[in-house]
Formats: sequence, C-alpha cells, structure tokens
Amino acid sequence: MTQTAPAAGRSFLGEVREAVTPRATLLVIGVIALQLLFIASYVGALHDPKPKDVPFGVVAPRAAAEQTVTRLARIPGEPLDPRAIADEATARERILNREIDGAMVIDPAGTTDTLLVASGGGTVLATSLETLISTVEKAERRTVRTVDVAPASARDFDGLSSFYLVVGWCVGGYLAASILAISSGARPANPRRAVIRLVVMALVAITGGLGGAVIVGPVLGALPGGVCALWGLGALITFAVGAATLALQGVFGIVGIGLAILLVVIAGNPSAGGAFPLPMLPPFWKAIGPALPPGAGTWAARSIAYFKGNDLTGSLLVLSAWAVVGSAVTLLAATLRSNRAPERVEA
Repeated sequence: MTQTAPAAGRSFLGEVREAVTPRATLLVIGVIALQLLFIASYVGALHDPKPKDVPFGVVAPRAAAEQTVTRLARIPGEPLDPRAIADEATARERILNREIDGAMVIDPAGTTDTLLVASGGGTVLATSLETLISTVEKAERRTVRTVDVAPASARDFDGLSSFYLVVGWCVGGYLAASILAISSGARPANPRRAVIRLVVMALVAITGGLGGAVIVGPVLGALPGGVCALWGLGALITFAVGAATLALQGVFGIVGIGLAILLVVIAGNPSAGGAFPLPMLPPFWKAIGPALPPGAGTWAARSIAYFKGNDLTGSLLVLSAWAVVGSAVTLLAATLRSNRAPERVEA
C-alpha cells in the first residue's frame, strides 16, 4: 500500500486553496452577512424605542373630547393616535378587543382623570403611556390615576413570557426541520421523503406545543389562559416555521437554513413586539412584524393569555399561510427534483 506524502515545497497559497474551498468561502461570507444583519436588525429595532401613533381613546363630554384629541394629536413626535370614544365601558371593551392600547377618561367635575392601560399587551408600552399622560396632565394642572384593564401576570416580568414562549417554538421548528433535511442531504430526494418529513414535523410540533404550554402554565404559572389554546397555537407556530424551513431547504439547499434564520431570527424576533410592543418599533420593523411567525405568534399568545382570545384571526391566518405555503413548496420542490433526476435502468 502506497502512502502519498505531502508535496515538498508546496506554497502557502496552495495550502490555503485546499483548506478553504470556494464553497466554504461562500458559506463563510454568508455567515458574516447574517452576523451583520443580526446586529443591524436588533440594534436598529430596539436601540431607541419611542411610542408612535399608539391607538388611544379619549372619553369626555363632546367639547372637551374634541379639545383633548386635538391636544394629544399635537404632542411632538406624534406618540398618540387619539380618537373620541363614547364612554368608559366602550373604551374598556375596545382595549380588551385590542383595537386601542389605552384610553383617558376625563372627569369634567374634578381634577383627577383616569388612564386605562393593558400591561398584558406589553408592560413597557403601558408604562410609557402612563409617563406621557402624566406629563400632559401636569401641564394642565390635573392629575391622573392608572387602571390596568388587562394586567400582566405577577410572574410574567415585563410581559415577556409570551414572546419567549413563541421564540422557543420557532427555534424548535427550524432546528427540527434543519435536522430532518440535512440528515440525508440538504434537499428532499423524492416526494415520499418530503411527506415523511412533514409528518414528522407535525408530530414534533404537537409535542413541542404541548410541552411549551404546560411549562408556562401549570409548571411555572407564568401565563394565564387555557393550556389547550396555547397548545394549539404552539403546534401551529412550530409547524409553520418547520414547513417554511423545509421549503427553503428544498429550493436552496443548505443555504435555506441561513434564509430561515434570516426570516425567523434576524427579521422576526426584533419585530415581534416582545420586548417593545409594535407601536414602539421603527416603521420597518413595525410593518414586517405581524407578517412573520414570531410577531404573529406573540400577538396571538398575548391575546389568549390576557385578552380573552380576542383579535386572534389575523395572526392565525398568517401562521396558517406559512404552514400551507411551506408544505406546498416543500412537496413541489421534491417533485420537481425527482422529475429532473435521471431514471435508473436496471441491467
């Protein structure tokens, strides 16, 4: 048996070419790009949170309501999008329906008004509204008392448990899909294998959804709301992200893993409204957040936990679209790849 010795006098450049292949170079460049996008996305979204056009109600007699709406709309930076509301009961109902994020109830007979907030939708936003309205009221020589219509759980610090729960489901979705896809090559070899991967992904989603719901509910007591409702949401989120990841891998190969990270982690997490609710995010992140799984999932989880399941339809449709389109593209990519493969002829 002959052993090949390293060529004598081989140049350093030659060693580099063998050690770092063109494919590896492209993948490393892709990693650097993802790294820089991660920094730009997270810092860009979260470095300077300010309320902007927060849907806000004003309850007062007609003349006073019009004056207050005009005054609030003229606050520098336009933090509020105020509108007059007939009475306090309607304001509370709209907050619970997630149509507005807060409301001020003016007492025309006294000097103390009431601010209605919902910390379950984001403690930081509720606190920001309290600070803003207190400043406005002080300038008018009035005081304000705050009433939390949908309070966050005492064990849900800053209302972040819903966000971290959804992030966990998303991570499980794209990691499970990545493992399924790269275990036998980066692309589905045939439609049958693609179906098997989707079925396994569904089982992973059901298991992970139940586990997450039990942990944040009965085990830790971090979130109120029914276990079954959170279980269903978790299964849908996990499968939606997993199916999308399988689809990206089916079309782009191993690069699809990077694209899944780009969509879910780099773009999706900072725009999800977790640390800072959507009205406090810059316009770009505020616009894309509800259309991505982390944002749709966080909104839905908070609706289940704190808002009696109100305003779920839009988020569930977004997640369902990711699941359906991801499954369809996964199957289509596998079918097209199988049709392009040369037929094997038995000897």
